[in-house]
Amino acid sequence: MEKTNYKRSYRTGIEENILAILESTEAKDTRDTNDDRIAFIEAVRAASFIPENRTAPTYKMHEVVFHNLMVGKSLELIMSSYQLLIELNKHFPRMHVSKSSSTDSHELIIFNEDWLPFVPSSEIVCSERQAAGGNSIGPLDYSGFTLLIQELLDEAVNGRNFQAIDTKYLRNMLLLQYLVNVLEGDFLPRKIVYEETSNWNLLRESLLNMLLGSRRINYKVLMKDCLSILSGLCQVLAGINKDHECSENSVTKPSEDCYPALAFALLDAEKSTGVAIQKLLTMILELDTSKKNADMLGHTTRADGVRTPLMEIIVDALNYERDIASPFLQVFSEPKWKLEIIVQYFSKYITKVRTRRSNGPIDDATFDGILKYFSNSINLKNFLKKISTEIVQLLLAHAFQAHLSISSQYIEGDVDSKENVGNSSLVQICKDIICTFKSLSAIEENIEILPIAKEALFAAATILAMSNS
Repeated sequence: MEKTNYKRSYRTGIEENILAILESTEAKDTRDTNDDRIAFIEAVRAASFIPENRTAPTYKMHEVVFHNLMVGKSLELIMSSYQLLIELNKHFPRMHVSKSSSTDSHELIIFNEDWLPFVPSSEIVCSERQAAGGNSIGPLDYSGFTLLIQELLDEAVNGRNFQAIDTKYLRNMLLLQYLVNVLEGDFLPRKIVYEETSNWNLLRESLLNMLLGSRRINYKVLMKDCLSILSGLCQVLAGINKDHECSENSVTKPSEDCYPALAFALLDAEKSTGVAIQKLLTMILELDTSKKNADMLGHTTRADGVRTPLMEIIVDALNYERDIASPFLQVFSEPKWKLEIIVQYFSKYITKVRTRRSNGPIDDATFDGILKYFSNSINLKNFLKKISTEIVQLLLAHAFQAHLSISSQYIEGDVDSKENVGNSSLVQICKDIICTFKSLSAIEENIEILPIAKEALFAAATILAMSNS
């Protein structure tokens, strides 16, 4: 009883200090104010993680820590707030999946009273924020997520200011990473149970689905901005140098006047931001697939609305904005979806260039189907009338890399099936990829093989040599 009372009084003491933190929000940002906020962060950490005091943080505690991340200007306050929010998500998840011992099925356990950094994007919420001058404490509405992505796009693509006093870029990157972490923690448990039950309501009510379906965001623009950010971070994510394919201007080096700590934090945050955006895109692709399956089963309604699948947006972006194709494929590392994107890209143009003289129907919905189609030199030559040899090389090389990754995961038991790969053996795929590049060289006499294509050909030749030994 005494221990329980101590915990209650300890938490009460922290919450009494919250009011002082909130009152100082509009005050001038001073060293004392910053120290008070950092002290508050440490108090919440102690209350949440020290064994004798361990207790879940209240909504108010979460709210103030989140606000510190959004408005913090010192590197220490920003990093401390972000790290605490991630740790709280990990140790006090909003939901989890429980496995039944009797039925061997999963059940979703949701704690509705827990903190969320998102609020429904209603006119009431927006008007309240506008009345408060846009600086009110509390969660973001969905339109705020769009504004965050737009600001990151301006910094990542158009160049950023590495001044020591300007920590806004770092703050925005960490904020996005935290929000994606929350979306992931909400979506993945629902996805696990949905795959067993086909209960579309589980995914319909996910934060991700509500975000994408909000009328206050431009979904297509949001997705294109995410692709542009990912491509803009190419050099940092791929760890490449000046001589690589990506433009040297895509990442600006820190100036001599930049504090080393801030410069290091920015570079590390850019890498993590790229990973976060990949997670976001992957979740959306998974959500689109689940929605399509639910629609086929008749589980969706008119209330679900109609949204362009992200796959179509990506394929169109790679087609009409081909300068982002190379950096995007370099940094998008999830092999299953990377291969699917490339297969869909090829399939789209194979349908356009197919003629009556083509040799019968083909299975162009898989990677080996694409390679079989290109084994006919006439098909390949017709295809090259629409797509340049450089793009074809790039797509084939990345598809082959993704295929190798999926095959490796399949052998190790990390994936259940080789979807979008086809039924051909690895040896046959290697033969087909080499054959396709030979045909390319025969059609384009002055072709210059790209470095990544040379790597793919070397890997294919090595696999064939090992198989024959």
